[in-house]
Amino acid sequence: MKNLVAYITTGYPDLNFTVDLALSLAESGVDTLELGIPFSDPVADGPVIEKASLLSLQNGFKLDHLFSASRQIAPKIDTLWMGYFNPFYHKGIDLFIDEATKSEVNGFIIPDLPLEEARPYKKIMQENSLALIDFVAPTDSTERIAELVDNADKFIYLVAYAGITGAGKSESLERVIEDIRKVTQTPVYVGFGVDENTAKEKAQGVDGVIVGSAFIKILLDESLSSTNKIEKISRLAKEIKEKINE
Repeated sequence: MKNLVAYITTGYPDLNFTVDLALSLAESGVDTLELGIPFSDPVADGPVIEKASLLSLQNGFKLDHLFSASRQIAPKIDTLWMGYFNPFYHKGIDLFIDEATKSEVNGFIIPDLPLEEARPYKKIMQENSLALIDFVAPTDSTERIAELVDNADKFIYLVAYAGITGAGKSESLERVIEDIRKVTQTPVYVGFGVDENTAKEKAQGVDGVIVGSAFIKILLDESLSSTNKIEKISRLAKEIKEKINE
């Protein structure tokens, strides 16, 4: 069974919605939830996720909101915090480790923290039974891939193409997947550009997919009520889970 990871932006349109959506996704076949930490300069994200992030900040998002929502969500579904390094650095990694442990969050995804800078943080996280997800891109060499996944845990985030989320590009990943498989048995999940139309193709040869922008587009649709948004996102999650396991 291939896994589905779902990204949602914490705090938009409000915190209660985030909790309700997360719990609905847990019942809709989502295996792991990425709770996105809103940030003013989300360099790896495309305009869809960037807009949701900025709207959440405008609505007054604070880190305490992430922590309180996680305490309601993480006991019900495998949960990771996805955010940029700036808040982790300024607030202190110890705070995030402590709060993650309290709320049963299982790890972190920090896309702008390169391997060389991540190593000391990863060691501390692993000592606290928390994962720090490693990224591999199709532009990485065979030698670099061996370095990147040497200490990988939970899963490897394989970026489907060079660029930002939601761009919908397509690149051959066969060589990269083969290089990863040669050096680790850690599961490989593909992210970037995965939706109901591309999920089956992108799931080929890997252990799961990561979906963000496809869900956030619905989240941003102001013609829908909150209830309708949750229903529509949950239906889409079920559809994608079925397609990657056909």
